[in-house]
Amino acid sequence: MIDWDSVVIGPLMGVFAEPVTYLPLSGGSLSVTGVFDDAYQKEVMFEDASTGVTEVSASIGVQLSQFPSPPVQNDKLTIVRTGTTYIVKQSRVDSRGGARLLLTRSSYP
Repeated sequence: MIDWDSVVIGPLMGVFAEPVTYLPLSGGSLSVTGVFDDAYQKEVMFEDASTGVTEVSASIGVQLSQFPSPPVQNDKLTIVRTGTTYIVKQSRVDSRGGARLLLTRSSYP
């Protein structure tokens, strides 16, 4: 069995991730790393196979082993490089030990 967290996700975070200050809704703060994308596009396909809406929002990929408990909606985070703060709008956990957090901008530097 592959240990995705240490064999795949950990090394990828070591290369591509950047520092993030994470502020859980429950209180406190922690330093983690993540792969930040300022605009994440998702095309929505309707039942009649037409594509009508494109949603654009910031997102960050994170390694769940960096967190004492999984990220949840309304947690906050600050991208250290830019000083911009975001609110977690949705946490999409995968089956390998990672998650994509969809974000809403809360403040500008």
